Amino acid sequence: MSPVYPFDEAATARAVIDRDGTVTEWGEGARRLLGWTADEVVGRPAAQLVEGTAPALRTPRCDGTLTLRHRDGRTVSVWLLAHRRQPPDSGTDDWLVVTPLEGDRDRPADDPLEKASLLQTPCAVAIHDERLRVYRINADMAAMIGLPEERVRGLRVTEFLARPQGEEIEQQLHHVLTTGQGHDVHTHVPMGDGGRVDARLARMAPITDAAGRVCGVCVAAHDFTEQYLARERLRLVNEASVRIGTTLDVIRTAQELADVCVPTLADFVSVDLLDPPEPGGEPSAEPPTAPVSLRRAAHQSVDPGSFEAVVQPGQLDVYPASSPQADSVLAGRTIVAQAPSDDLTQWLTWDKAQLERVRGYGIHATMSVPIRARGTTLGVAVLTRFRRPDPFTPDDQLLAEEITARAAVCIDNARRYTRERETTLALQRSLLPQTLPRRAALEASSRYLPAARAEVGGDWFDVIPLSGMRVAMVVGDVVGHGIRASATMGRLRTAVRTLADIDLAPDELLTHLDDLVVRLSEETSADVSDPGEVGATCLYAVYDPVSRCCTFARAGHPSPVMVLPGGAAQEVELPAGPPLGLGGLPFEAAELYLPEGTVLSFFTNGLIESHDRDVEAGLGLLREALSASTGSLDETCDRILHTLLPTGSACDDVALLLARTHGLPESQVSTWDIPVDPALVAPLRKQVTDQLGIWGLVEASFATELVVSELVTNAIRYGSHPIRLRLIHDESTLICEVSDASHTAPHLRRARTWDEGGRGLFLVAQVTQRWGSRHTPEGKTIWAELDLLAEE
Repeated sequence: MSPVYPFDEAATARAVIDRDGTVTEWGEGARRLLGWTADEVVGRPAAQLVEGTAPALRTPRCDGTLTLRHRDGRTVSVWLLAHRRQPPDSGTDDWLVVTPLEGDRDRPADDPLEKASLLQTPCAVAIHDERLRVYRINADMAAMIGLPEERVRGLRVTEFLARPQGEEIEQQLHHVLTTGQGHDVHTHVPMGDGGRVDARLARMAPITDAAGRVCGVCVAAHDFTEQYLARERLRLVNEASVRIGTTLDVIRTAQELADVCVPTLADFVSVDLLDPPEPGGEPSAEPPTAPVSLRRAAHQSVDPGSFEAVVQPGQLDVYPASSPQADSVLAGRTIVAQAPSDDLTQWLTWDKAQLERVRGYGIHATMSVPIRARGTTLGVAVLTRFRRPDPFTPDDQLLAEEITARAAVCIDNARRYTRERETTLALQRSLLPQTLPRRAALEASSRYLPAARAEVGGDWFDVIPLSGMRVAMVVGDVVGHGIRASATMGRLRTAVRTLADIDLAPDELLTHLDDLVVRLSEETSADVSDPGEVGATCLYAVYDPVSRCCTFARAGHPSPVMVLPGGAAQEVELPAGPPLGLGGLPFEAAELYLPEGTVLSFFTNGLIESHDRDVEAGLGLLREALSASTGSLDETCDRILHTLLPTGSACDDVALLLARTHGLPESQVSTWDIPVDPALVAPLRKQVTDQLGIWGLVEASFATELVVSELVTNAIRYGSHPIRLRLIHDESTLICEVSDASHTAPHLRRARTWDEGGRGLFLVAQVTQRWGSRHTPEGKTIWAELDLLAEE
């Protein structure tokens, strides 16, 4: 709401007309001029007060002399000034129409306003009286406001300057008038429809009489438009450095370049990029040749929908040498074309659709700026103007080149990052298991999701078959990101598989893995070109389907979440263990009995951690998703990712491994305690053959008898009491295990021709699919697997 000052409103004839041409306000000065009262005029069409045809109000401000009807029937010729008080999109679009009534009133001879002799100074000067009405202005001030002195004399600032500038200036004038203190005001007044701004420093000072009473205000306006524009250009460059390159995404960066330039520099901006010779490869070092193939990366317009665009984002178009895009790319410099020169028309003759679009929108100026980085042209940004009437200036060109150069570096960085990311992803995918092995002990499903907007990390998972139908499950996370983290992940995964193959206990395996990480960290720290440290977390578990026990050990990794059959999800309580790479600290194992159908969830911290929630909240969501499992592990994996990562992207890499355990029925396991007597080996072979007959595995009897005979004989001869034989079978495998209390591991050797023994394990290796040994707390176990499908 406009402030109300205690001044004579009747000194100006004022009226307000809405967009429909109806009078909505009628001042006392208007009554003095035409005799009509407010009750007689308000609500009626303003055209009824005009003799002849009322002129249309088309521009934000207009003036002229009209013949108006007086209430007494006569006509009055009056100069009127009309200006729009509010913009059309404000919802209150109306016009203020004014004319001064006392611009030439007599003043006393000793009037201090007459003594103000500043009207011939080289800056714009205005003198306002005690009513804040214009008393005098000089030629510079008249040129600045666009009205002669005789027309504005007697008007208030708000009566010839639109809101809000007029109201702000009048407030400052009133402050000087009432306080007697000078004041400086910076004003930025839009001039016309082109967006050009006239910037002034208005210095306001009180005018006093002989008694020191304030009787007016003197305003001297100094033009600092150039300084203002320079500051605006600097602001835009700073804004560009903040807004462009917020992500390492090429398309997003190109869009940010277009967004920054509209509407400050242009009405429409398009960004087109050259495709690299090979997908994901480096840009061509050879200079481009005509015609030039460019792919639209982004565009922006002052009009929603960007209807000016002929080419849509993602579309590839070919530009001949006569086009602005190709000319700039081939020349490697900025090219500006303005109407009415022939350059713009000549450029557009190559594309009739573009030419018609230009004519329809009234495009009168284009500026093509090449996008170059590291001496290579990446594309071109084309800036066009059709709403702003002013042409591109040399300062506009320098500003566009500065912004585009900053964007070019960001686009080049984004492309290089994308190439490195794709390489790292390919490396990581090659190092992760392509499929999970199908085992009778458990069924498994997994998901891997790389970080959305960061370098790929070193998360991994694995399912490793062990002897005795046991299965190892592992999940780990290497500290850091990038190719080095992925390569380290590959080395650790290989190490875990190697250590698992010799059947180390989970806590002992983590101890060896910790030593490896320490050595890797020492090697990396010694690398002068790229020093660093290596660290990782890991969770390792071994499930035995015969005993249905699972042994866990972890090194700084989140504990798994478990769902028992018919129960709710719960976190498995395990000893924490230090992260890998600290060296010398012990790891502890924990054993847990798992009923048939238990679901285990192994994951990396990227699944449960995020910027908008803590770890406990993430674990709660994970338990909720696991508890709602419908049976399918694949569906459960998808539900977990949808629950914890609803956007489909994560801040860090995510590895997820689900496993449902299956126990082996007692009917598929047979065990014999063996006395230390070689003579009992033959009856034992008979018992084994009988058991194979019960299982329907008669075809495997010969090989099984041979394996049992050799392994039991070796245990009796070289092992320690007690000795035990165990047979385990499923649909495809028969396993023979002989355990004793000795910790001495056997080894395979080739017997010489004249040796009487030494061929036992060699024969076992020939008739079995694989064999080996593992240490146990009581001693060792020698095992051998026969492929039942091969026996058939």
